[in-house]
Amino acid sequence: MKKVSLPPLTANLAAAILGIWKLKSREDVDDTGQIRIDPFLGRDPLGMLCFAPSHFAAQFMKRDRSHQENVAQPVQAKNNTAAVNGYDAYFGTYSIDEIAGTLTTHLEGSISPANVGNIYIRNVRVVDNELIIQLPTTAVDGTAVTRTNTFSRIV
Repeated sequence: MKKVSLPPLTANLAAAILGIWKLKSREDVDDTGQIRIDPFLGRDPLGMLCFAPSHFAAQFMKRDRSHQENVAQPVQAKNNTAAVNGYDAYFGTYSIDEIAGTLTTHLEGSISPANVGNIYIRNVRVVDNELIIQLPTTAVDGTAVTRTNTFSRIV
């Protein structure tokens, strides 16, 4: 499995990301090209992402939460939020760098107190009705991975 390459920069990214997006796929790939499964959200999590002109909200959930304990994720990945009980949700403000093709989020609220106040920078592209967000992060064991979240536009 190869690392997913990003498409060319999106013209007027700030306008293109506005709307409501449903998670289509979430894939973590290490430097050898191997897919790594995040045990906290699983192989195929559910997710929604909403962008207004300056505010956003995100929610992700492991499909099967029947065996989760009600505890915070014991290890927080680098450059990423922490889930609680197979669920991750946060909201705040954001800004776009059109030249770099990046989104910078400022978390005002989160299901995990450890996330509040954090700032994250993501590579973002919009192609037709798909939103692609890519970021470097780590697997549970600390291995560097590239996460690619692909969303389909709802509205």
